[in-house]
Amino acid sequence: MWSVKIGMRIRCVALGAAACLLTSCRDGVLDPRGPIGESELLILFDATVIMLAVVVPVILLTIGFAWWFRAGNARARRLPNWEYSGRIEMIVWSIPTLVIAFLGGIAWIGTHELDPPRSLESATTPLDVEVVSLDWKWLFIYPTEGIASVNRLVVPAGTPVHFRLTSASVMNSFFVPQLGSQIYTMAGMTTQLNLLANQPGLYRGLSAQFSGDGFSDMRFEVAAIPSDQFAAWLLTAKTAGQVLDLAAYKDLARPSEAVPAMTFSRVASDLFETILADSTSGGHASQMEP
Repeated sequence: MWSVKIGMRIRCVALGAAACLLTSCRDGVLDPRGPIGESELLILFDATVIMLAVVVPVILLTIGFAWWFRAGNARARRLPNWEYSGRIEMIVWSIPTLVIAFLGGIAWIGTHELDPPRSLESATTPLDVEVVSLDWKWLFIYPTEGIASVNRLVVPAGTPVHFRLTSASVMNSFFVPQLGSQIYTMAGMTTQLNLLANQPGLYRGLSAQFSGDGFSDMRFEVAAIPSDQFAAWLLTAKTAGQVLDLAAYKDLARPSEAVPAMTFSRVASDLFETILADSTSGGHASQMEP
């Protein structure tokens, strides 16, 4: 009876731990929804397994040595004057050497294959999106379509997205955990990133770089929708919404927190380049006259 109760408690603890692990995996890097995120998850698992090849034996050997050389074990041979063994030295140094070589190879290959500016292989033409980090919100500009949105990024599922990113103020970090590859945005500089959502869904995006009081609310939603729905969204966005001219941008760029998602049906020509050039010259596009 007692053993049954213990077994039930152990199962309850195991189920609780599994539930916690599964909950933490949702909407995160362990639940990828694109080729970049999947490749990064594979690297994470490979690196973990390689390192466990050292960690697990060391833990087991530590326990084994402590048990074998306990004070009550008369069979244990103690060699107080022992100081060197070529075989042991070879094993001790060869295992970490192999681990470093494997980890270095994974890092080298992954760095080149997952280089953020590298285009993704696809038969579909990539969608261009320009990203500007503001205090404390995200501005997404669709240059080809002539529209923009704040704190909500809508993309067609199965289509590569090519991002050009900059900051209108302090440095920030653009990150969609389920799609992978966080990348920094910096004033006066342009970074590039290529991502793809391989199935429809809503994915959370965030700033992974502390940037002031409103940092905790600097989040956005990525809506990956079928191509036909994306085309319908574009038509709706072009006919309903505000106009993002320089005057509207001046108001938008002022520091604000927990900004609701909004859409702009028309965007000032070359707004992204204007923000980038103004940041380079040491000014601020929000201070420009409309």
